[in-house]
Amino acid sequence: MSGDSDCTRTSPSAGSPSDNEFLPDRPKYVCSLAPDLITKAREELQEKPEWRLRDVQALRDMVCKDYPSLGTCLDDAFLLRFLRARKFDYDRALQLLVNYHTCRRSWPEVFNNLKPSTIKPVLESGFVTVLPHLDPEGRHVVCIRPDRWTPSNYPITENIRAIYLTLEKLIQSEETQVNGIVILADYKGVSLSKASHFGPFVAKKVIGILQDGFPIRIKAVNIINEPRIFKGIFAIIKPFLKEKIANRFFLHGCDLNSLHQNIPPVILPEEYGGTAGKLDISAWNELLLASEEDFLHDFSQLVLPCDSSPHDMLVSGDADEKQCDDSLRGMKPQLYYCY
Repeated sequence: MSGDSDCTRTSPSAGSPSDNEFLPDRPKYVCSLAPDLITKAREELQEKPEWRLRDVQALRDMVCKDYPSLGTCLDDAFLLRFLRARKFDYDRALQLLVNYHTCRRSWPEVFNNLKPSTIKPVLESGFVTVLPHLDPEGRHVVCIRPDRWTPSNYPITENIRAIYLTLEKLIQSEETQVNGIVILADYKGVSLSKASHFGPFVAKKVIGILQDGFPIRIKAVNIINEPRIFKGIFAIIKPFLKEKIANRFFLHGCDLNSLHQNIPPVILPEEYGGTAGKLDISAWNELLLASEEDFLHDFSQLVLPCDSSPHDMLVSGDADEKQCDDSLRGMKPQLYYCY
């Protein structure tokens, strides 16, 4: 994610012989995708290798023209994440990039001093990890286990920080940019008191980031071992979900056979009826913690401008705030009823 964020140094059209004269410090993009993924990106994301750098330059020009003070990284590889996440629609990719920065500015409890070492207790608890094996579609499986969190130890925002850094690490891979990810959430043992921490304000923020503020494709959310209380949790979440995302939620209850229809046992740990051995969180923890310097460098490229405007972000607004307030008033009755 390194690169120059000064729009005054933006090059002319992609492929111009003078590019390197204008931007000597910007790393040159080299595609790492295998031929089959290049084909997949062309078919599913409208990505044409012969036009790729032209498209990146077009997005860069739009940033510099419309948001010169955004304070964003302008590297080819970084901007390409946003184009892929929005199927190379320039306008939608630009809005996603603006949302990405607006999310980071609007929630300091999550984004201040964000680095792996600060969320080590969350990682050690096993709240979030990534399974070691890819699914048949080449997607990483992010495993979230809320029962591993003890609210008296640290606030819920620490969990969100850990999830965010996990996604940031995963999206560095071009394969993940094309294939997307799958989420496996185990709600075993989630009590009413723990569920109450995930109110409409937090739900709206998290979903706003995942849907509209982060360049990743969430292809499926598998919920396992959900108690009756989850009906109340989902009632809080659903108003903020787009229909496409809502349709990607699969509630399996305690039915492992149902889970295995979405995630094959060969990549699942024994805890979920799989054959991949015991769930081991150490490998992912070590990988993420070893990326400390990379994150410090990457996030240093994201300058917070002092003249940011709330209207830049599409996922906020009066209607959403009213919806959030209405949901908050109805939250506890829903939760107690389901419990």
